[in-house]
Amino acid sequence: MTVTIVGVLLAGCTGDAADAGPTGQAAPTGRILQGGAPGEANTTLTAFPEMPDLVVEEDLDFLRGMLLHHAQALEMTALVPERGASEEVALFAERMQLSQEGEIELMQDWLRERGEPVFDLGSPGGHAHGDGEPMPGILTDAQMAELRAAEGEEFDTLFLQYMYMHHEGALVMVDELFTAEAGQDSWVFNIAKEVDSDQRIEMDRMLAMLAERGAQPFTIGG
Repeated sequence: MTVTIVGVLLAGCTGDAADAGPTGQAAPTGRILQGGAPGEANTTLTAFPEMPDLVVEEDLDFLRGMLLHHAQALEMTALVPERGASEEVALFAERMQLSQEGEIELMQDWLRERGEPVFDLGSPGGHAHGDGEPMPGILTDAQMAELRAAEGEEFDTLFLQYMYMHHEGALVMVDELFTAEAGQDSWVFNIAKEVDSDQRIEMDRMLAMLAERGAQPFTIGG
């Protein structure tokens, strides 16, 4: 059996100028022609086999969980305009809201394209892992009520303290994903790293704003 590479020579026979390379020769097609046995037709093979699906259940759990985690962050930023927040905190919250809305859209679209269910982010009682345990950094009902009741400078400080803790929880979720040796799919890996990077940048900013107010952040288990 013979295997013949068909690239420049095969494409060059077509005389199609649209496929020509910078020297006027046709670009390789990336195919190989496998000669058949006597009396049998040749077979055209692709040079690069399709990559296997690396997505595992932990990846799906991570994305669904992060959607719900981001949803509570948006609940928190939605309070900013009505609680008399300072211009500094209002601008920070607006930028954070846009960032997390973008990540939510990306994750929802990816899940839908794979035929996976997408949760209703407005449904009550949704801030838990699949095993029913609260996700790290998620505010309790009492903590959310405390935030809703605060105003002005008190709201600014409490918002930053709770949002810092909330972001810390997202970092824990990313760490859990990779500790489970999941996130091998390139898209899942990239979105997890993007979440991690965004949260860390925003946490540094919150630390600085809290320091200006003589306050410390709340932390998980703290």
